[in-house]
Amino acid sequence: MERGGIATLNSDYKPIILITNDDGIDAPGLRALVRVLVSTDRYTVQVCAPDSEQSAVSHSITWRQPIAARRADFDGATAYAISGTPADCGSLGVSQALFPSVPDLVISGINMGSNCGYHVVYSGTVAGAREAFFHGVPSISMSYDWVGGKSNVNDFTLGAEACLPIINAILAEIRSGTYPERCFLNIDLPMDVANHKGYKLTKQGKSIFKMGWRQVTSETQGGKMLSTMTMETDSAARTETDTSTILQENLLFRREARGAHIADPDTDWQFVREGYITITPLAALSNAETDCQVYFKDWLPKVSERASSSAL
Repeated sequence: MERGGIATLNSDYKPIILITNDDGIDAPGLRALVRVLVSTDRYTVQVCAPDSEQSAVSHSITWRQPIAARRADFDGATAYAISGTPADCGSLGVSQALFPSVPDLVISGINMGSNCGYHVVYSGTVAGAREAFFHGVPSISMSYDWVGGKSNVNDFTLGAEACLPIINAILAEIRSGTYPERCFLNIDLPMDVANHKGYKLTKQGKSIFKMGWRQVTSETQGGKMLSTMTMETDSAARTETDTSTILQENLLFRREARGAHIADPDTDWQFVREGYITITPLAALSNAETDCQVYFKDWLPKVSERASSSAL
């Protein structure tokens, strides 16, 4: 897949940057990022983002039905709102089906809330960048450690400006052909981004919020998500004998936080909390720890031996 043209020697060429996210096309983080990139007059900016909030949808994709794309109003950028997931947007945006050229770089964000540790697995923001990476396009996911009562929407602009040196450096490496192709970057911005301590190369940790569930008595109490949920049943398999079961009232449950963020030292979450802009290289696959590989290397032959002996 040949990208927009950054490898050419044309000094007038503006690298193409595709922006997506999971908070939706009208989210302040995405809008701020686009404004900052457009204001530099150094890039061709394209936007392909969900038409509604898609937080925590992970890497889900739309498979069985088409998705809609409608033009969106952005000064200085060509933009489309997409009726799909962040991964759909990442895939469509680099496919040349929506835009004529493959972007040189994809940026997913800026997300309202950090994406560190195990939360990377849940994140639609990270998925938008990962999907572009699947298609061979360099990509970045970008998140801001939003703290209620302390953060404000102007912090997204400060965060985007703070990341411009990283964006420019990546594009320079892409142009020279020296940028690594086996990873994408996850960037987290600290809450006090105006006074950040600089860039910090980190590794993905195992931090996660302790979560639980509680039963609620109504869809309103359960939150907006529950009000849009529907139950699908196989009508061909239904009989008169199971009608009473189907008509029983649904039990409703809602997630809730039950503890502070569990952190581990010298990883992404710790350093973003200390005030650094963290840069974490990620791969497409999560390989098991070495000790697990060693354990199962000895374990599997024993299983095979037992299976063979029991068959006798």
